[in-house]
Amino acid sequence: MLVKITKMMYDESDDWFHIGRPIFFYITLEDSMKIIIVGCGKVGLAIVAQLSKEKHDVTIVDVNKQNVETTTNLYDVFGVVGNGASAQVLEQAGIADADLLIAMTGNDELNMLSCLIAQKIGHCKTISRIHNPEYNDELNIIKEELGLAMTVNSEQMAAEEIARLIRFPSAQKIESFAKGKVDIIKYKIPENSKLDGCRVMDLAHRFLVKMLICAVEHDNEVFIPNGEYVLHSGDLISFIATGGMATELFMKLGLGRRKISTCMIVGGGGVSYYLAKLLLRMNVRVTIIDKNRDRCNFLSDELDDEAIVICGDAVDQSILDEEGIRDMDAVCAMTNLDETNILLSLYARENSKAKLITKVHRLNYGEIISGLDLDSVICPKNIVADNIIQYVRAMQNSLGSNVETLYKIIEDRAEALEFYVKKDSPVVGIPLENLEMKEDLIVAGILHGRRAEIPHGKSIIRAGDSVVVVTTREGLNDISDILK
Repeated sequence: MLVKITKMMYDESDDWFHIGRPIFFYITLEDSMKIIIVGCGKVGLAIVAQLSKEKHDVTIVDVNKQNVETTTNLYDVFGVVGNGASAQVLEQAGIADADLLIAMTGNDELNMLSCLIAQKIGHCKTISRIHNPEYNDELNIIKEELGLAMTVNSEQMAAEEIARLIRFPSAQKIESFAKGKVDIIKYKIPENSKLDGCRVMDLAHRFLVKMLICAVEHDNEVFIPNGEYVLHSGDLISFIATGGMATELFMKLGLGRRKISTCMIVGGGGVSYYLAKLLLRMNVRVTIIDKNRDRCNFLSDELDDEAIVICGDAVDQSILDEEGIRDMDAVCAMTNLDETNILLSLYARENSKAKLITKVHRLNYGEIISGLDLDSVICPKNIVADNIIQYVRAMQNSLGSNVETLYKIIEDRAEALEFYVKKDSPVVGIPLENLEMKEDLIVAGILHGRRAEIPHGKSIIRAGDSVVVVTTREGLNDISDILK
């Protein structure tokens, strides 16, 4: 593969300097992209981690020297200390030949200004984080006038994902592919389930429904199961569904699709605000508990008194009991403290049959969290990072890669990728059973035009199809990469 050599510089002045790698030159793959990220907070760091892992040429910009030093020590990226809305700083970061600038500071106005200046002095696409609710009604105008490729709001995105889970409470996580026609649903097999003891190959015959299990988490191991694998209670399975098939499957398993009518939200931050608005539109009765009186007044005014807003400290169990946690259909722990959210969910688990949704900011202790039976765990920064990675993959598509979307279905251990199939692809026109595919991956869905198919051995991929592949491998950039 061709490479280009990029010179690294070091300089220092009153308002900016570079923090780089210990080598003077580095090699960048030709099909990688040059991306500048302004802001190294939680969201920015999550994006840096993924983009660096995918071998993009990443430069970070932050006013905090310590943030830049920490990030450049953790990842193979170039760092500039300075104001991301300064033309001089952006020029030093390499805006002239950048493909994309992502502004992720906690200041909406600074993000928008960074994007505006980047477009004036460079020729890159721009993505801006805008999380202030006051801008919600003007987002389309802002996006058009500033020429933004994308706007992101981690709090709203998290709220939308939670709302999807509340619509389908039996699932732990739902991701959509192929223009919404294919879903990957994560579900934990409970005790005494009809799935317990069933071989994967027997599912379709036994339940008379098309079901393809594409990943299994068992005893802290993640793998792509073959037909002989026997399912066990406690297994966390990810399966493919199309249309209303998931509803049919859950009905046949005796789970039904219980409707969520009441929801308690603990914590009144941004995610809670957006979530409450979504749930009220779904005719769900919402109770919000927060200990900050000013925030409670804000929520009460903004939600037009449609939600019940309680000012109190939810760490006090008597408040939870008094507000009816035992009778709630769903409980969302949304405070700013991971530990508090985890404890609240554990209390709700012991004292109710509610659908539990727990917000966390750190997933460092993923194995510990997975063992606590918290139901659905939401990490807002990762949701934003996933959405931006999808956009970057789409940009790469025009540069050579044909990955259209990517989801981390199991954090850092398994991912689902959607490929666009070109007419000269070596997989076209050959039944799947005749393709010599690598291990640790499965073709999980095929979209033929508007028709979605759960594939089997006789299925044939055609030019123009979108194909969903689930794998524990890394580095798949083309549908041909699934072949040995």
